[in-house]
Amino acid sequence: MASPTPVQSFLGGIGLSIPVHTLLLLNGNVFGISGFLHRAIRGGKEALFAVGGIVLGGAFVGLLERGGPKPFGFGLPQILASGFLVGLGSKLSSGCTSGHMICGISRFSLRSIVATSTFFVTGVITANVLHRDLPPIGDMDWTLGPSGKYLLALQAIPLAISLVLAFTAPPIQLATDDKPRPPRTPLRALEFVSSGLEFALALRLSNLTESTRVLSFLLLPFHSAFDPSLAFLAAGALPVSIILYQFYRGSEKPLLGGAWSVPKGGPIDAKLIIGAAIFGVGWGMAGICPGPGLVNFGRALAGGAGIGPAAGWLAAVAVGGLLA
Repeated sequence: MASPTPVQSFLGGIGLSIPVHTLLLLNGNVFGISGFLHRAIRGGKEALFAVGGIVLGGAFVGLLERGGPKPFGFGLPQILASGFLVGLGSKLSSGCTSGHMICGISRFSLRSIVATSTFFVTGVITANVLHRDLPPIGDMDWTLGPSGKYLLALQAIPLAISLVLAFTAPPIQLATDDKPRPPRTPLRALEFVSSGLEFALALRLSNLTESTRVLSFLLLPFHSAFDPSLAFLAAGALPVSIILYQFYRGSEKPLLGGAWSVPKGGPIDAKLIIGAAIFGVGWGMAGICPGPGLVNFGRALAGGAGIGPAAGWLAAVAVGGLLA
């Protein structure tokens, strides 16, 4: 019987907010994992480094825990359908749980608030249709778990890399023009890998990588299987993200050069809402979104178990994104 993990999820949520905003400060990029994945599939070099960092973090987790992710409790057709809908929906709506929920809400983007609300509603509906047979949840586990302290300690390594990059970058000159600084390409690549690695470790600490926990959360408190861990994650991630965004946006000139790539807003149109709704259905089918999917793929590679389902889900995401 699984138990809610409020401490792990809360600290994991805080941990998620930090690489999101070091990437913003140094590279000027939104930490949107579905965007990274879709661009990487099309050969985007920086996106490949970000995806690689997340998979690498998952591999570290697999080595630490000496095993792969927990198996899905349903068949391959549902896994593939979930991945396809997540890929299609995230491409249409230009975001997922990281890009819209953590990054978008932290800058009070109305588009992201609408998208998050939409995919949450369709995720809840889907989970309640498909997964009402989940077993009751256990008592609260207020510990860090067997690997929590190691995951926290490991996050210090990529954070230290980002801090070194930040403190050794040339100071920003507040010029009168809006021309971006020339990109310091190797250092930007290092930051993409570093922030991806740190994000992956925080995801595992938060337990968002466990699909059953996500599905149990989407069942809501009226069900005996309801797991509030995801709410503790949000309680850790969102306040810190809101504060860091207001501080890190600064002059809107990345320390490592390149363009400031934060969206300035956009229309709340049918494409956004339909895409978010489709994403929510896929999320509610399997309890996995792009970040945890990449982490679990890394865990599977390192742990030698669950490679097929993890790879199949990601392949379906890729197909959905390409067809959007």
